[in-house]
This record gives sequence, structure tokens and C-alpha cells, in this order.
Amino acid sequence: MKTLRIFVCLFLSLAVFGSLTLANGLYLNSLGSRALSMGGAFVGLADDYSAIFWNPAGMSQFSTRCLGFYGTDIIPSGRYLLQIPTDAGLLNLVDAKTQSKHYLSGLLAYYQPITDDLVAGIGVYIPSGLGASWDGEDFRNYSNDLTYEWTSKIGAVTISPGASYRINDMIAVGAALNINYGTFSLKRWAGMTEIPEPPYEFDLGQYEMSLNGWGIGATFGVLVNINDLVSAGGTLRTPSRIKFSGDASLSNIELLGYGGTSDTETVSPHLTFPLWVAGGVAVRPLSGLTVTGDLQWTQWSALDQVELKFIDPFWSLFMIASGENLMHLEWKDALQIRLGAEYMIREDLALRAGYYHDPTPTPDKTMNVLLPCFTFNAVTLGLGYSLNGLVIDFGFELLLGKKRDVPYAKWLLDPDYAHSQPGVYDMNIAVPNISISYKF
Repeated sequence: MKTLRIFVCLFLSLAVFGSLTLANGLYLNSLGSRALSMGGAFVGLADDYSAIFWNPAGMSQFSTRCLGFYGTDIIPSGRYLLQIPTDAGLLNLVDAKTQSKHYLSGLLAYYQPITDDLVAGIGVYIPSGLGASWDGEDFRNYSNDLTYEWTSKIGAVTISPGASYRINDMIAVGAALNINYGTFSLKRWAGMTEIPEPPYEFDLGQYEMSLNGWGIGATFGVLVNINDLVSAGGTLRTPSRIKFSGDASLSNIELLGYGGTSDTETVSPHLTFPLWVAGGVAVRPLSGLTVTGDLQWTQWSALDQVELKFIDPFWSLFMIASGENLMHLEWKDALQIRLGAEYMIREDLALRAGYYHDPTPTPDKTMNVLLPCFTFNAVTLGLGYSLNGLVIDFGFELLLGKKRDVPYAKWLLDPDYAHSQPGVYDMNIAVPNISISYKF
């Protein structure tokens, strides 16, 4: 029964938070090839079409209409190893690598000057697009010697209209409305449960869940051009509460005479895109060189526990009895440090590089195989070319995850680790991308 509780919690937590813009791979937080190539340290600069995301006050810097497109391919590569002690030594219960998958993301934005000081814009972007796909054969020893699908796919889309006003030559302010739509799909083994009459262990089979929902938030920004050499900015993205709904299914539960599918939804106060606060500076110490630095803080501690409601009476009783309708995540706030640089090799050609440190908000006690969160050290590179209002940017980001080890003994003996999945985790993520923008 403990195996069932762990897996139910694991997948419910992923289903609930799948469409949220999470840290560590799910919330890559680097929209726009130029911004990404500069380590995502862009709040104090925000002078291209990605401003609607980074700092809406930056829209004030457009004196002509601008249309921009950004496309990226997020390619995770992970490994999971679970060893358990036996009389003969350590047994590799699971030794798995993620299957090769490509998760596409992007941004489309348009800006229109209204007056000399007022600029309106709209952006549609995908702040998250990731998942995990494991070979079910690698989990046979863990899933009753049967092969099940182990996949998750996560996506979110934000529609963001906004405007920016230049108060004077030094200060500009901006704001954007964020209309968020999230979606999630999942497949995994459901685990075993005890059947009292006659007493035996019953395989619940393939578990699937699909949820989606809408929420509204806002982004506020300020940009200060201190002089020709230094600018600074600040951005606040408000929390966005979302009610998720969808359905869940168990392939074998009908063999017991119960419904195999149940409508599912979150319970008030539902789920929240957490508060995000960022500050940054941009310095031009030499001709052609721009150096940027950001501090970006996310209030992940708002994601402490979540309750799910299963409409089907059997599902409701089953989940409440197992305690898995209420999830304790115990996430922690996280502060990212980001640095970037851009050097104009010539008037139409730019070289960029950056680095950022992204600490995981997830403690070991909630770590699992389908939502593996890591502390990342990320390096970025990029190249930009411009010609008569047309700008083409190429970028590449490599996120190097810090290995995580959730001890098997902790999971077995410590009640605080009941909702974790023990084992050793590794994850790296490659992110190639391209941007095309045009001012006219």
C-alpha cells in the first residue's frame, strides 16, 4: 500500500503543477534568444521584443512598430538509478535514462507606438514546455514485472497585452495583463493495492491524468536610464490563481466493479503561479560592450499543499482514505543570480554569453522521477545579426543539473519522506533557439 501512496502522490503532484511555470527546466525563464544568450539577465535592459516578459517598461524604447518571433527546442537528458540493499548486496531495481524528446517553446510579440511616450504591445508565449519520457522496460522490476508507459508532457501559454509610458527622458513604467492557460498529460503505473476479500495484492494498471485551467495575473515594470552608460530596472509578476480540471483513469479498476475514470479538479484556493520579483542593471563600460546582471526571486513557498477533488464517489473515498487527495509539497523560495554580456564585433554583428545559478525549490522529501527538480548551473552563448531593421539571433543554453540522492533508508524509515521517490537523479538540458524580429 505504501508503494501505491507514493506513486499516487508523485503523479498527482505532477498533474497539479504540470501546467505551472516551475523552476528548474519547467520554468526556463529565458524568452528571446538575445536575452537567453545573455544568461537571462535582461530586466535592466529589456530593449527588444521580449520586453513584454522581462520588463514591460522596456516597451517604451520602441519608436517604430516591431514584430518578433522566438522559437526554442528544450531537450532534457536524465538518468534515474534506484538501488536497494539485499543479502547479496545492492540490487539495481531501476536503472533508467530518459527517452530522447523535444519540447518546443516560443514567443510572438508585436509593439505599436501610440504617441512619442506611449507604446502598446501584445505577446503570446510559452513560458514552460517540458516533460519526462522513460522506457517502461527500465521500470519492470518496480512495476510488478509488467511494462507500463512512464511519460509526462507539460505546457503553458500566456497571452499578455500591455503598455508602457515614458514619464521623462530617464524613467519609464509599464504593465501587462497575463492570461494563463496550462495543460498537462501523464501516463504511469498506478501501483498495487490490497483487496480484503479474498485477500490479495491487486495491480491497478496504467494510470493517466489530463488537467487544464485558466488564470489571470499581471506584470509591472520600471526602467531607469541613469545615463548613457547605466540603466536599471525592476519587475514584479503577481501571483495567478488557477483552477485546474480534467479527468483521471485507472486501466484495471473496472475489474473490481468501479468506474475506470473520474472527473478531477483542484479545490479552493486552487493553485497559484507564484510571485516573481526581479531587479537588474545594464552597464556599458566600453564602446560596443554591454554587461548585465539580475537577481530574480520566486516565492515558491506559496506552493505548500494542494487538495484535489475526485467527482466519482469511489475515487473520492479511495483518495481520501489513502491521504493522497492532499499533497504536502513544502517548497522553498529561490533566488536566481544571472550574469550576461554582449559585444558588438561590428555594427551589425553581436557576440553574447552568460551564466546563471538556479537553485531548486524542491526538498529531497518531495523529489520524484516524473517531476525531477535540480539546482542548475547554466551557461549560454549566442550570436546576433542585424540588417535594415531585420534582426536574426541564435542562442544556445546548457543547464547542468546537480546530482540528487534521496536515500532508500530515508524513504523506508522516515515518515517525512513518504511522498518522495528514493534514488539517484541526474539531469542536463540543452536549449537551442532562434529569434527573428523586424522593426518597420
